[in-house]
Amino acid sequence: MALLFTPLVLRDLRLKNRLAMSPMCQYSATEGGEVTDWHLLHYPTRALGGVGLVLVEATAVLPEGRISPFDLGIWSEDHLPGLKELARRIWEAGAVPGIQLAHAGRKAGTARPWEGGKPLGWKGVGPSPIPFAEGYPVPEPLDEAGMARVLEAFVEGAKRALRAGFLVVELHMAHGYLLSSFLSPLSNRREDAYGGSRENRMRFPLEVARAVREALPPGLPLFVRVSATDWAEGGWGLEDTLAFAERLKALGVDLLDLSSGGVVPGVKVPAAPGFQVPFADAVRKRVGMPTGAVGLLTTPEQAETILQAGSADLVLLGRVLLRDPYFPLKAAKALGAEAPVPPQYQRAF
Repeated sequence: MALLFTPLVLRDLRLKNRLAMSPMCQYSATEGGEVTDWHLLHYPTRALGGVGLVLVEATAVLPEGRISPFDLGIWSEDHLPGLKELARRIWEAGAVPGIQLAHAGRKAGTARPWEGGKPLGWKGVGPSPIPFAEGYPVPEPLDEAGMARVLEAFVEGAKRALRAGFLVVELHMAHGYLLSSFLSPLSNRREDAYGGSRENRMRFPLEVARAVREALPPGLPLFVRVSATDWAEGGWGLEDTLAFAERLKALGVDLLDLSSGGVVPGVKVPAAPGFQVPFADAVRKRVGMPTGAVGLLTTPEQAETILQAGSADLVLLGRVLLRDPYFPLKAAKALGAEAPVPPQYQRAF
């Protein structure tokens, strides 16, 4: 039996299969961070294509925390009507609606990729006054009042996500964005209780995870996305991720979504099909925590092999779903599984 099309139960939530749409920025919101027609077509189409879970793109908990001026936002009640409609359409198309909450930190305020992706001069924030790369402004180091404001923004964002109808919340702690930048010694040079040792560098991300977990109903799961390694000498690595995973598990985080890199520019990433799967495997087997595997996963056989090997509980698909929204339906056919379609569309296939 194909494990890819068996249910995954996390707390009281049941995903119909183990394929998820990975959060991918669309840079297509209004300049106020509101949902547009693009989102209302883009995400439900992938839900109709057969994934069990759709994770909506990095959605900013504060306006200054957007990667670009056209990122989705969740810092205001004004965002709720569009987000409610988006969650409703994803659900009716047959997938569980989830959302990734984010703050871009020192990487905030860039042009859209097709407009060059260059920094726009926003004054970002971070653990230390270290810019991400040449041309980026020096971020303002967060003091404890600033951290408290960010933590509260994540909590309020999670509460709005629930009111909008999202059933999974994922915290973005990867790719060098704000919470990720606290973890890495390459971006965190603080000398207070939030810098220095690994324990201190983990402190603020763990505080955010704890507060958001407490804000969620006990029956709904919390995911965290992390960069398992910086791919850089002297940076965050797999052993650090395993220690972090232990702490997140103890706080009630339900699944670790394992990516890598993004903390410092110019690193050599050995990108190849399945190159990040060993990170998910290590956390699942050494920490005993459910994991999500990501990164250049493009064939049904590849995804099924990951599950059969016990390397992950969930396979998150990115660019392959941009190219082919109906990949899960084709994967089911290739693996001899029942087509993963919502009941109201069953007769159409």
